[in-house]
Amino acid sequence: MLSTLKKITIGYTVAALVAVGCNQHHNNADSKTASTTTPHYTLQAPLPISTAEKQALQYKCNLFYDSMLNKSGFNGGMIVAKDGNIIFEKYKGSINLDDKVPITDSTPLHIASVSKTFTAMAVLKLQQQQQLNINDLFSKYFPAFNYEGVTIKSLLNHRSGLPNYLYFMEDLGWPKDSLIHNNDVLNWLIQKKDSIKNIAPANKHFTYCNTNYALLALLIEKVSGQTYPQFIQQQIFDAIGMQHSFVHFTNDGKIRSKTFDWKGREIPDNNLDEVYGDKNIYSTPKDLLMWDKVLRDTQFLPATYIQMAYEPYSNEKAGIKNYGLGWRMNNYDDGKKIIFHNGWWHGNNASFIRLIKENATIIVISNRFTRNVYKAKLLANIFNHFFDTDVEENESAATTNMVDTVASKSSKKVYPKKK
Repeated sequence: MLSTLKKITIGYTVAALVAVGCNQHHNNADSKTASTTTPHYTLQAPLPISTAEKQALQYKCNLFYDSMLNKSGFNGGMIVAKDGNIIFEKYKGSINLDDKVPITDSTPLHIASVSKTFTAMAVLKLQQQQQLNINDLFSKYFPAFNYEGVTIKSLLNHRSGLPNYLYFMEDLGWPKDSLIHNNDVLNWLIQKKDSIKNIAPANKHFTYCNTNYALLALLIEKVSGQTYPQFIQQQIFDAIGMQHSFVHFTNDGKIRSKTFDWKGREIPDNNLDEVYGDKNIYSTPKDLLMWDKVLRDTQFLPATYIQMAYEPYSNEKAGIKNYGLGWRMNNYDDGKKIIFHNGWWHGNNASFIRLIKENATIIVISNRFTRNVYKAKLLANIFNHFFDTDVEENESAATTNMVDTVASKSSKKVYPKKK
């Protein structure tokens, strides 16, 4: 596939236990609650783009799509935008691979760890509303939490040193036939601390860990007085107009698309599927583009908070790769920066790439796994931006989302599909 792109002359080189009962959908109201009023954000109109530039970019996007996605079993949607203008948009396949219900621009698909971008920015929104401070210890809000030095910030930038619930819950005997919810993760961290392995000192080094964001979802619930799904729906989706996005939670009544491996075999649910904050947001390329747009101005958050989110916090190793507050990034010597996040859960995978200076966005979502979704990074180069594809692709397979390894352990369905 890559050799095909290299031949394309398009000008570039071709990622007591005080756990809130979040999943019983109630909250402790003993803290100051955030505003429950739905804000409203007006998306800025696209900037002018010449017909010649738009056509040139469309041509390059088509070449990428045909060589990388169309031939790889891709089943989902893709959008590329420049200065707010959609220059390429395409949808392929059907929700259940049976051709009965085609995937369209209004079909929500699981965006996996791209969900972390919403969780992180929701926490910063609560800081802006003076409901919390990211330098606070997590134990300030959950006094029974018995891990020293873990701050909200260290959860956001994956420097908490906590173990991954994808592993320790099972290792310590959580029943495979019992669903795990966010409060279960917190309770077991507290109860089983002496038995948990691989606990590192807080803020010593970066370790990508889904536990961090499961706990941040609990924090949002504790501080806001709303469930995480309610808060994200009201304060982000409804406020922006993301009509085809939602947070999945137990018995939410939503019809969820199935998920498939690269051979087209359905991947069953397992007992990890109800934890949210680290995953479980369903969205569309168009809705994610709206999310991208509202983050580019100062309506949702002031510039100082956006800059805080995009700051690199793990500098113990040299290199361009780093992690901010809910965002992966590449920082280049010339001042250019790529802000992105990949996602991978069961057969769902997603890539959400944002070129800040170039005001360009690349979004790909699929519910049939293909690693070529992550090669969307190649398209950064059509905006005169070099993305080290081989390194980043290896990173996404190894660390961006470890969840697929665990999720695929279950070869038979543990739970019936929610209807």
